[in-house]
Amino acid sequence: MFTRTESFSEYIRFYPIVTILLFINISIFLITLLPGIGVIVQTAGIGVNYLIADGDWWRFVTPMFLHGGFMHILFNMFCLFVFGPELEKLTGKMRFTTLYMLSGIFANVATYFFQDLSYAHLGASGAIFGIFGAFGALIYYTKRSMPQLRQIILPIIVISIIMTFVGPNINATAHIAGLVVGFLIGLSYFNPKRILSWKSR
Repeated sequence: MFTRTESFSEYIRFYPIVTILLFINISIFLITLLPGIGVIVQTAGIGVNYLIADGDWWRFVTPMFLHGGFMHILFNMFCLFVFGPELEKLTGKMRFTTLYMLSGIFANVATYFFQDLSYAHLGASGAIFGIFGAFGALIYYTKRSMPQLRQIILPIIVISIIMTFVGPNINATAHIAGLVVGFLIGLSYFNPKRILSWKSR
């Protein structure tokens, strides 16, 4: 189910939205490594609550496409690469884009309201957790009819939540908010007919 066996060209053709998101995130990360311009891009886009309070509303969106280091972007993009395609195939391009973006945006909004004004944050984790949340909604609807999905996704969600609270420098607010928003959007997307169609494929 989550084993990626497609060729590079097939992956791009089958999962265009995931491919675009991977390209944007990796490209911006590489730009932030460049001397001079990298600092400018990072500074202009990072989520800083007091700057948002001063009117920099774009910082509810831009932190989703910035990362603080190689391991940070590696984890997020690996999750997007592995888990994103199945969700894009199931929900469709527009629904997947909406779920990804809203999960990330609401994760940043929650960070603004629940963290102090000096708090700074960046990363696609809120959107990634939204993907996990959507799969959680799928598990909720399918109950025991898709045991393989349940066996894969539930441990990942549990481990990710645990790591959220034990790991250093992790925006737990964004992770939990993204997970909840993804779950709620997933509940609105999935229905027995759509799930049956997906299982038949």
